[in-house]
Amino acid sequence: MKFTVIMKSLNWETFSWKKEALFGTIRDCKLAYKTFGKLNEAKDNAILFPHMYSGTHKAMEIYIGEGMALDPSKYFIILPNQLGNGLSSSPHNTPFPFGRGAFPKVRISDDVRAQHKLVTEKFGINTLQLVVGWSMGAQQTYEWAVRYPEMVKRAAPIGGTAKNTPHDFLFTETLIEAITSDPAFQDGWYEDHQQVHRGLRRHSRIWAVMGLCTEFYKQEQWSRLGFSSLDDFLVGYWDNWFLPMDPNNLLCMAWKWQRGDVSRNTGGDLKAALERIQAKVYVMPFEEDMFFPVRDCKAEQEMIPNSELRVIPSLWGHFTMMGFFEEDKNYIDAQLKNLLSTPV
Repeated sequence: MKFTVIMKSLNWETFSWKKEALFGTIRDCKLAYKTFGKLNEAKDNAILFPHMYSGTHKAMEIYIGEGMALDPSKYFIILPNQLGNGLSSSPHNTPFPFGRGAFPKVRISDDVRAQHKLVTEKFGINTLQLVVGWSMGAQQTYEWAVRYPEMVKRAAPIGGTAKNTPHDFLFTETLIEAITSDPAFQDGWYEDHQQVHRGLRRHSRIWAVMGLCTEFYKQEQWSRLGFSSLDDFLVGYWDNWFLPMDPNNLLCMAWKWQRGDVSRNTGGDLKAALERIQAKVYVMPFEEDMFFPVRDCKAEQEMIPNSELRVIPSLWGHFTMMGFFEEDKNYIDAQLKNLLSTPV
């Protein structure tokens, strides 16, 4: 009831069904989402915008506005919350005995199949003008373009790959270990997420290292955001972002992230999977991304028909998408405008 009340108070809706997951069933599974704009009579002005690890739809709303690429006066924009993010069905809001440490493992494909039910059955949409997402949102974007190629007209995977790399798997393993090694974690059966603050803080510090690039710290770019020192930035930004989060929710998303792989649709053949894509695609890596480097994204882009590589320059590395520097947000918006204006 608390989850339902929160969603109603924020004018969100739920979309429920019984959903099979990898190692169990999410009963009365709920997909939280928010929409902007209106669906036209032809139902052909829809855009889907899934989000990243540790986030919700709220973090991506900065890219929606009149005059921007994602203009709600022109498009019907759907922002789904991935399973495990704390708003959709997640470890912390699933009733005993299926929540917390017992929450089923889910994959990127589970998110996309759930979103497909939302798009087609709830809204009656058969065409998406654009699917766009950052990081784990990019994984979902690729899955959409491969799994439902006839529906997706354009795709913009930003700062993410279609198949997770071994390096990225290991990086994510360190995030998982940072949390689970905290004695207060208790195999996921802690009473309050704040009990796991040591693990969450270690998790936060790993992100501080890998989420940005070395030059960002050399130039003390954090000062542009008003932080007085490096320590002030580590606490005021990174801890402020991660410490309020539920550890089990983060672990649910991390497990999915590690195993993101569109080639599961084609018996393990990544090239065959990417060649299924019919959309016009902008592959958009960040120039200074330390765990989705340009070369990894470029290698996949070269397998995708009708695709282009659009590199995003910024010292914010993987976190460029947060749009803290106005020039970064404007650059990304300009690429999306260009993509949406391309005939398909």
